[in-house]
Amino acid sequence: MPCPLCRKRFKIPLDGLEGLQHHFFIQHLVDARNAASKAAGEVPCQACLEEKEGNGGELPAASMYCIDCSESLCEKCSRPHRRSIMKGGAHHLRPLRPELEHELIQLRGSYCDKHKDEHVKLYCHDCNENICVLCFAVKHRNHNSGEIPEVAGSFRPRIEEDDEEIMSAISDVRQQSEQMKQNVDECLGQIASVEKMLVEAGDVIKRLVDDHINECLLKMQSVKSDSAKQFEVVQEQLQLALVAMESFHTYSQELLDKGRPSDVTRAASELHKRATELLNNDAISDFYCPPHVTFTPADVTQLPLSQLVGKLSVVHSEYTPGY
Repeated sequence: MPCPLCRKRFKIPLDGLEGLQHHFFIQHLVDARNAASKAAGEVPCQACLEEKEGNGGELPAASMYCIDCSESLCEKCSRPHRRSIMKGGAHHLRPLRPELEHELIQLRGSYCDKHKDEHVKLYCHDCNENICVLCFAVKHRNHNSGEIPEVAGSFRPRIEEDDEEIMSAISDVRQQSEQMKQNVDECLGQIASVEKMLVEAGDVIKRLVDDHINECLLKMQSVKSDSAKQFEVVQEQLQLALVAMESFHTYSQELLDKGRPSDVTRAASELHKRATELLNNDAISDFYCPPHVTFTPADVTQLPLSQLVGKLSVVHSEYTPGY
């Protein structure tokens, strides 16, 4: 099935969707937006809700959000979280407000895939993954690695460069699509004009050449149908390529604007590969050239009965990849 984010096709693991690799950056975005989606006064205090569960009564509104506990709290319940009596010391608290989303993404730690309680600190260039100190000591000691903020800074220009190329390709595909639509419209208009000429010429000797006229019209209908179908096929391929590239652009900008260095390093390698795949996609170089149709009226005094109406000719333009 296609990825809902970048449109790249992938196989579902044997153990189902639960077996897919966890996408930390997207999860951070979802959690942060859920926390920041409602303003203060619209969410009940979660601590009070748990304490009064089943007892009824009015619950106080939450005004603060504890990043360490992922809970919305009222002013009273948030006080213990501010003190060092909490496990691990005082917690990070932020007021509930629309700007909370960006703060949550930046402040929330990024944990190791293998050691769930360890924060990632390094990026392994040999394995293309973020690792914690334990991972470095066990498996990556002899690998080429660097600190995540420094490596993320080196990856950003490449992501931006890939995104610029994708944006340029998007513009080219849109222009190509519009040009093809214009050409097809002109082709259909020309076909309509030819049909009119054909009928006018046939009216002169209609009783003698009805069968010949019908034969030509059927051929014209076939040309129109084939042209429209071929155009729809190429147009659909272009639209799919366009959707995939626009999805890449949207995600790249979201990552660069709101992602942490660890999010950038985790996604950089796959993003670059995906950008290369999109730019090498043959679909964006397809250009459908409709046939050129003309009609040459016949001199009825010089032609035999089978050619009295005129000669219908269809010239198919050669397909030119990358035009």
